[in-house]
Amino acid sequence: MTRRASLLPGQRLRARGADTNRAGRYEATDREAFDDGWDLPEDERLVATEVRIERPRSALSFNRSPDLPFDRSINPYRGCEHGCIYCYARPTHAYLNLSPGLDFETRLIARPGIAAVLDKELRRPAYRVAPLAIGTNTDPYQPVERDHAIMREVLSVLAAFRHPVWITTRGTTIERDIDLIAPMAAEGLASVSISVTTLDADLARKMEPRAPAPRRRLQIIERLARAGIPVRIQVSPLIPALTDHELEAVMQAGRDAGATAANTIPLRLPLEVSTLFRDWLEATFPDRAARVMGRVRELHGGRDYDPDFGTRMRGQGLWADLIHRRADLARRRLGLSEGLPALRCDLFRVTPRPGDQLTLF
Repeated sequence: MTRRASLLPGQRLRARGADTNRAGRYEATDREAFDDGWDLPEDERLVATEVRIERPRSALSFNRSPDLPFDRSINPYRGCEHGCIYCYARPTHAYLNLSPGLDFETRLIARPGIAAVLDKELRRPAYRVAPLAIGTNTDPYQPVERDHAIMREVLSVLAAFRHPVWITTRGTTIERDIDLIAPMAAEGLASVSISVTTLDADLARKMEPRAPAPRRRLQIIERLARAGIPVRIQVSPLIPALTDHELEAVMQAGRDAGATAANTIPLRLPLEVSTLFRDWLEATFPDRAARVMGRVRELHGGRDYDPDFGTRMRGQGLWADLIHRRADLARRRLGLSEGLPALRCDLFRVTPRPGDQLTLF
């Protein structure tokens, strides 16, 4: 299928990462727009963002991945309007019978009511507290959060239960919730990671069309740090032969803005992301596409992506070792740690509900 072949006549895109809508891997058929021979005028119309509502039956998602520093997470949204072309979460849209391409960034699922479900799950006698990650799949502070405020409801529940939370985002709406996050951080219950892939605003706009500009993300770090919230800058994904030369500069910019930690994860291209990224790369940077993908394959054992635990997020070989040595040297020079302070789990409490009998002890 050629690029844009899945768009209907008259449809056009503005500030989107993908420009194809190939069917997901679970679909029995593919779809392709074609000229039917009728020379009829078509009204031009932008492909708009559509938000559907899902009433969640569960809030917490658990994983047993040995190379992740958390075992539970919450996803207030499915899909992400930021439209980052390299986003490793794109293949999850295939579970919804939607395309990991354009559908992922234009046909979103909001999950209002997930905070109330979370409240019930935290009250279960069998629940055992551990740090909760939010933003490890799709961004909880993507643009639609301004209208739906689902993340704020989730944070309100976590604050009431004094539950530890680690947030990853690149969205500016997190500044709205500083009043909730800062008191939690003061008790060792919250920390934030901000993703900054590049300091080049033009490149960022091409890769991450609806995400905040790099300078604005550094401003988020500054405002969070000023409020006493521990912040890590994530130089992720690091794209060889495209953004890897900026590793030290991005870390320093994060440190100067107030970050106390920094890390980096090389580009990973699982499932449908590989084709989407390669198409984008060949159209946007045809002069270096072969070089970029050659380095990517060196990092992943000769493949576009190596899914094995332990190497999938670190890479392997000479280039992976070089990236991580550079990151270690930059952290030492800048006085940064790799990880954020451990979150406290000993403050967790089940809050009484109206009508509950209070304990005497």
